[in-house]
Amino acid sequence: MSRKVIHTDLAPTPVGPYNQAIIASGQMIFVAGQIALDPHTGAIIGEGDVTKQTEQVMANLESILTAAGASFADVVKTTVFLVNMDEFHAMNAVYGKYFDEAKAPARACVQVSRLPKDVLVEIECIAVIDNK
Repeated sequence: MSRKVIHTDLAPTPVGPYNQAIIASGQMIFVAGQIALDPHTGAIIGEGDVTKQTEQVMANLESILTAAGASFADVVKTTVFLVNMDEFHAMNAVYGKYFDEAKAPARACVQVSRLPKDVLVEIECIAVIDNK
């Protein structure tokens, strides 16, 4: 995959482990939004705890990326949905463990009124890998 981080001082500096933009070429993988479900039982992990839920969401994303022949290093864009933006810092602390800030993907984070199964966080991503 060809990947280049874009940064300009003419736009705001990111407020977390993400970059303003990424230029990427290769085969694209669109990963559906993941919530904090145990893949074996379907039970919600970390009910009421955004930190535990974000950990499970990231584990679910990692499993899907691996199955597609990718990793977090190949992710070029994420979208984070939070029920409560006051939990941004807790989510961001977990999210930041998965991405090197200098090479992190572009990201949007939005507050929503409700998520499936009344979880607190959902994350989707786009990854790009070498054409095969």
